Amino acid sequence: TQKVKEQAGKISIGRVSISAGDLSLVTRQMATLLAAGLPLEEALRAVSRQQDKPKIKSMMLAIRSKVVEGHSLASALNEFPQSFPELYRATVSAGEHSGHLDLVLEQLADYTESRYRTLKKVQGAMIYPIVLTLFAFVIVTGMLTFVVPKIVSVFEDSKQELPLITRILIGTSEFLQSWWWALLLIIVGTVFAFKKALQNNAFKHRFHHWMLKAPLLGKINRGFDASRVASTLSILSRSGVPLVEAMRISGQVAGNVCIRESVLEGAVKLKEGSSLFVALDGSGYFPPMMMQMIASGENSGELDSMLSRAANNQERELEDLINTIVA
Repeated sequence: TQKVKEQAGKISIGRVSISAGDLSLVTRQMATLLAAGLPLEEALRAVSRQQDKPKIKSMMLAIRSKVVEGHSLASALNEFPQSFPELYRATVSAGEHSGHLDLVLEQLADYTESRYRTLKKVQGAMIYPIVLTLFAFVIVTGMLTFVVPKIVSVFEDSKQELPLITRILIGTSEFLQSWWWALLLIIVGTVFAFKKALQNNAFKHRFHHWMLKAPLLGKINRGFDASRVASTLSILSRSGVPLVEAMRISGQVAGNVCIRESVLEGAVKLKEGSSLFVALDGSGYFPPMMMQMIASGENSGELDSMLSRAANNQERELEDLINTIVA
């Protein structure tokens, strides 16, 4: 209808964005309906009706309107790059060209759900130590501000020289009482300056390089990005996307700038005739086990399955590491 078309036009102009959980749910619903034999237009209508959030319902109606007008699903999804990342759109496009859109959406649903579960596990594991640290900071600050001043008089009446650590404690307490606002301004200013500095490519590159070299943080960072790159390569390769293009897209999903650049450089090497193992192994950012599995997959002709196994292996190692740290 005209009303739906007008609504689709309004939505496509705006920057609609949905969460990883919502994307996972929408993908699974589309995959299930298409596998049941429903035409794409009917499946999109049904998915839109099942949405509780108005912005997602409007977006699905806008996508359906584009499909009814004769556009492909991938073309319709291109109107919403904030909601459907390049990996998602490229995979859907490959599925449409191969004639197996339902199977590709099933793979995408598994992938998005796996990514969402991994993200929730990491967030859940980090909640306890973050809350504990903040709580301890508040308690110590409160004691230095309100409790220590009440017992300072006891030390002053003793007329004796106090130990160095006690004098430091009293000095810190007096500083917090008089200059707490200055400390707050310094913290806020530091956070703001750091975010501003990250907009500078040179500083961001140095900071991300340091993150990879940090003893514990580096291992978590490398493991997380290695899992993302391997799983992205796996689903794109299985969906029929050329390996060079899959490498380029996989580089974009890496959060660390250094790893992203190494994958994009690997795509160039791959285009020049190099193997995937050689293209990725030179950076030194990816775990040896993952690289050995890729080499084995290339030699045996089962690269897709080996990439999937490597991604699952990295996710398990990352989860075990975080659980150990929290424990």
